[in-house]
Amino acid sequence: MRALVVQHDHVSPPGPVGERLTERGFDVTEMVVVPEERHRTPGVTFEFPDPGQWDLLVPMGAPWSVNDSVVGSWVQPELRMLASAQEQGVPVLGVCFGGQALAAALGGRVEQAPRPEMGWVAVETDDPGLVGTGPWFQFHFDRFVLPPGAVEIARSAVCSQAFVVGRSMGLQFHPEITAAQFGQWLAHGAARHLRERGIDPDAVMAEVERTEAEAARRTHALVDAFLDRVATRKLEPGR
Repeated sequence: MRALVVQHDHVSPPGPVGERLTERGFDVTEMVVVPEERHRTPGVTFEFPDPGQWDLLVPMGAPWSVNDSVVGSWVQPELRMLASAQEQGVPVLGVCFGGQALAAALGGRVEQAPRPEMGWVAVETDDPGLVGTGPWFQFHFDRFVLPPGAVEIARSAVCSQAFVVGRSMGLQFHPEITAAQFGQWLAHGAARHLRERGIDPDAVMAEVERTEAEAARRTHALVDAFLDRVATRKLEPGR
């Protein structure tokens, strides 16, 4: 089995999501859209592959918005790839930006959230066997509006946190977070965003470090449930 991880920038690796996919027998390929040297000028041209070549797509997070014109050169082709994956029955697990992109690709939209969510947040879930209450790590300014036919699985006070449509699932939170990754985020602007809102970046990092092993176990369970219950769903004709 082959899984394609769409890593939108150099500081958004799949972490324990990718680890679990490998443990489940997937040959994981990580594809970086915006290379490190273009992080401040991310309007690159990128050719996305035919999703039919893969058994699973995993678009990850990004520091930009799906609606940002500065990344429109590659966001629109990515949305077309995700829509094609849905048409071909290729499962997608979208993470934060990736979940927003999945929603937009399938007829939903992305809008500014009433307030950012940053740090660990417990969610309300209708299916704790699929998406547990967490807490899950959050770092976002936007939120998705569900596409037609999607079923919301979890939510917070700010926004929808997870939805399922066909064989695909979109997440608003970051199950992939690790201390090493969060350190990269802090160095690339996250520390400033936290301080602007009166949040101590060092305290958040300490909590990420303290809970890293427990969070990884929750992530592995999430990936298992997605693979076993969503990615293998029998689709109706034309879905």
